[in-house]
Amino acid sequence: MRILLVDDNNTNLKLLTKLVAKLDQCEAVPFAGPDAVLSALPDLDFDVAIIDYQMPVYNGVELYTEIVRFEKYADVPVIFITADTDMTTRMAALNAGAIDFLTKPVNPIEFQARVQNIVSLSRARKQLADQAEWLRREVDRAVAELRQREQEIIHRLTLAAEYKDPHTSRHTSRVASYSEAIAVELGLPEQLCNDIRLAAPMHDIGKAAMPDTLLLKQGRLTEAEYRQMQAHAQIGGNILAQSHSSLLQLASEIAVSHHERWDGQGYPNRLSGEAIPIAGRIVCIADNFDALTTERPYKSAWSFDRTVEHIRGRAGSQFDPQCVAAFERALPKIYEIMQQDREEQALSAIASASGF
Repeated sequence: MRILLVDDNNTNLKLLTKLVAKLDQCEAVPFAGPDAVLSALPDLDFDVAIIDYQMPVYNGVELYTEIVRFEKYADVPVIFITADTDMTTRMAALNAGAIDFLTKPVNPIEFQARVQNIVSLSRARKQLADQAEWLRREVDRAVAELRQREQEIIHRLTLAAEYKDPHTSRHTSRVASYSEAIAVELGLPEQLCNDIRLAAPMHDIGKAAMPDTLLLKQGRLTEAEYRQMQAHAQIGGNILAQSHSSLLQLASEIAVSHHERWDGQGYPNRLSGEAIPIAGRIVCIADNFDALTTERPYKSAWSFDRTVEHIRGRAGSQFDPQCVAAFERALPKIYEIMQQDREEQALSAIASASGF
């Protein structure tokens, strides 16, 4: 334990240094005046401070007030040494944070007893702090491992859905990235933005329950087929519902709500306005943007600008106006994501044609 000693009297300082040397596993850090201490901050390390009260320029309380301006010293126990028995002086020291007093002339036996007790207290406090830090790291590690497993579950379930529709993989990846970009511009907490990116790929997991003849049909669906396809939202929500995983709960929320409309004309539950979960409102825009800007069996891809105007024109009816505004702010990032995905697809096609 390092014990800071501050006394402008050289004889007293030497005595205190010798007394500290007799304490078990303690090292004296002596200073002959306040100015030298202040010059050494905040690089000075010590576990206990013993400070003379009466000193020139700064008295002990004034010095300690300056020391504790640095957060690293806030919990360091301090003992003041004073020949003044006046209660006003002692109250000033207590108000500054004094934990004990030593009276001049210092009695070596009293010094040993009082300082040893405070050193023991400081050691115990440090051990508790170390244990708390270790426990915090262990909790963080366990939470990280749990989140990693949750992400793997989502990834595996998404892979399962891709066996139904080989085009699902890139769609879910783009929707996830678009959703995160919108969430960020909406000002949502960083952790929630990240969770939306991780959960969004599950928005169409319910399509795994759709018949292949319906899911892979070339051309537009009939009215009856469209109504049948609408069931995928509720099915997806049910597949992921009642999980103990917060990430899967979010994925369930997205799956069941991403086809709801701001005006209440969506499905499956005809929710409206803020009754629709915010993650569902975000993914609704991202999903529509991707569906319109990519080629489908029943339509060609729309241009970027045409799609933006389409979404902007449906703010307040199909889409949450605030989410649309965030979507517009996120357009540079969304365009970058879309272009990068197209470049990757082009390179993949070249590689496949070349036999790589």
